[in-house]
Amino acid sequence: MSGLEIAFGSIAVMLVLIWSGLHVAITLILLSFIGVWLLRDNFDLAARMMVAAFKDSISDYLFGVVPLFVLMGLVVSVAGIGRDTFDVAQQAFRRIRGGLGVATVAANAVFAAITGISIASAAVFTKVAVPEMRRHGYTPHFAVGVVAGSSVLGMLIPPSLLFILYGVLTEQSVGDLFIAGIIPGLLLAVIYALGIVAMGRFTPAFIGGGPDDAEDAPLMGWGEIAAKLLPILALVALVLGGIYGGLFTPTEAGAAGAAGALLIAVLKRRLSWSDFWQVLVQTGHTTAAICFLIMGASLYSRMLAFSGMPNWLGTSVIESGFSAEGVVLAMMLVMIVLGTILDSSSILLLVLPIAVPILQGLGVDLVWLGVIAILSVEIGLLTPPFGIAVYVIKSTLGPDSDITLGQIFLGAAPFAAMMGAVLLLVFFFPFLATALL
Repeated sequence: MSGLEIAFGSIAVMLVLIWSGLHVAITLILLSFIGVWLLRDNFDLAARMMVAAFKDSISDYLFGVVPLFVLMGLVVSVAGIGRDTFDVAQQAFRRIRGGLGVATVAANAVFAAITGISIASAAVFTKVAVPEMRRHGYTPHFAVGVVAGSSVLGMLIPPSLLFILYGVLTEQSVGDLFIAGIIPGLLLAVIYALGIVAMGRFTPAFIGGGPDDAEDAPLMGWGEIAAKLLPILALVALVLGGIYGGLFTPTEAGAAGAAGALLIAVLKRRLSWSDFWQVLVQTGHTTAAICFLIMGASLYSRMLAFSGMPNWLGTSVIESGFSAEGVVLAMMLVMIVLGTILDSSSILLLVLPIAVPILQGLGVDLVWLGVIAILSVEIGLLTPPFGIAVYVIKSTLGPDSDITLGQIFLGAAPFAAMMGAVLLLVFFFPFLATALL
């Protein structure tokens, strides 16, 4: 078999194995090992390459940012900062029809600036916002849909775990990627808020509630508002200000953010020893899962390089006359489709080793491409049948909840559509991602 036959055959087998339920990382490692073995007809070489890929893929200093930002996000969740943010936003938008939905989006946007993890946002605001919205008469599907939709802001508004992963995979500046995500992230939050107001005006039966849906909520004084917001603003200033001000590298900012989150949690007396242990265990689990995926992707990209498929594909695309925009559009569609069966990290790890070499040859700005890629894969968090954010919300609601998976997908559908609109805006107007660079 030729190298190209082995490479394309591995892609076909990979899709079959993933559809069959085999873990993505195991699939990548298995096919990479077999591919190198077939390409070089040398079992020992395949084994040595696997060991080298495992070591090289996670030995980069930059990779230390992953567990640090995961730790910060989980501590922030435990410290109740999401609850504090929602309380303030609820008061600010209390007189708007759909105001609690807008408050959820606003609170998630702020929460995203200190966590960077969509799943954490989905879990926190399912507990915080859904009961409040249902108590004020919002429909079940809208209450969970707005949480699912706004949770994706955690992966777009910096700091973002997916931007870190993209930066590691493409060797781009994580700081530049963070900056590139600011305008699209805020634009998405604004479009969500406007969309909720429009639904409240034109399809009120879909969302329920009313213009006075939070009138019975107790008013907070300025002192209480300041007490709730100052820790949040301090943490945002520490992490993002440190990165953009040149005081910290992204890894150092992650360490500073994790230390700041721990300090806030201790001062608020919201972090018991048992909570802290659970946070550390969950941080380890999340980091290990990401490490395993990155090692598999590194090994698979090396196998593809041995096969010569990326160079052949890049040359073929260039010679065929496809424009850079056409290739990017194809990548977007592939990522959105893969989002129906895979999580965001796995999609990046599968698609980028093939797409990036081609797009580099076409002169595509990889920072702009990063924003496009994150928006594309995040749509998959809201789409069936996988929709990981939807399953997180269902799990957080508990087995006794009367809200079904179908209702969550129904409520998330308008927000997936709005995210698709933002994706097209960034695609057609790249300055939305690059204006601040």
